[in-house]
Amino acid sequence: MQEVLNRIVRNVSLLSCIGMFFVLIAGVAVTKMDAGRGCGTDWPLCNGKFIPAYTVESFLEYNHRLISGIVGIIVAAAFVLVWRYMRENKEAVIYAGSSLFFTVLQAILGAMAVVQPQSDAVLALHFGFSLIAFACTYLLVKAVGRSETDAGESENFRYSSGYYALLWISAIFCYVVVYLGAYVRHTESFAGCTGWPLCNGEWIPELTGAAGIVFIHRLSALILFILIAWVTVWTLRAREMPAHMRRAGNIVFVTIILQILSGALVTFALENADVYVFAAMLHTMIIAVMFSVQCYMIIEVWKSRRALRRVGQTAETSLG
Repeated sequence: MQEVLNRIVRNVSLLSCIGMFFVLIAGVAVTKMDAGRGCGTDWPLCNGKFIPAYTVESFLEYNHRLISGIVGIIVAAAFVLVWRYMRENKEAVIYAGSSLFFTVLQAILGAMAVVQPQSDAVLALHFGFSLIAFACTYLLVKAVGRSETDAGESENFRYSSGYYALLWISAIFCYVVVYLGAYVRHTESFAGCTGWPLCNGEWIPELTGAAGIVFIHRLSALILFILIAWVTVWTLRAREMPAHMRRAGNIVFVTIILQILSGALVTFALENADVYVFAAMLHTMIIAVMFSVQCYMIIEVWKSRRALRRVGQTAETSLG
């Protein structure tokens, strides 16, 4: 019976992760198609109706709200199931609770943006919180489906403080790059740099207006690539590095390359609306995967270091 319940928890957790992924994509579609006002200033209604009259803008905004509402219910269900049947798994409880918290928070920010216009900086935070919510659902899936082999490998491997610090720096900087990217979208600065890798035919353009915003985003992405390349080299060169950490490191490195290439595609597709929207969605999907795996690597190292500290404390107590 317990195995059946555990399977249900795992499936609902996976469904919440997939659902949150679609919420991110739907949100990007709304922004890129300039459909944020597709339902007017009404919330939760759309232009005063439960089912609005059809326009492209109202369709996109209404579906974004519908998907977010359904996924919110699934995330809440995952939290209840984890709390009820896996309460001893504190890690899973934390991730389930965090998923619910950030899902509600990003929904509130979304509602505020509809009812009353917000600054571009606040609108960019809306996507940032959505990304954190997705990362939490991903970590929840890993926690409820964690194999004993992976757990044993991580807890028995001694990660250096430098490696741990580098993981944190790269993940935090990734979030900064994500925020800057969202800021580019909401300020409609995406056409500030024509061409890639040059910006308006220059390596360093005028750092004002749209060109300055896009250039700073690109420069930040380059720095992030260097940080992640450093993490990858450190991960692959470390002897006896757990296999699942090597896989995670490889995924992060591949995704940062794909992220840069998809960013270039966004620039080249500025004149083609259909390709541009697709490229923007792809750009979002890749960064969501990359950031989530970065968070997973940090958690794995943190748990290993905590386990080793406990072993050391136990040994000191025994000797004492």
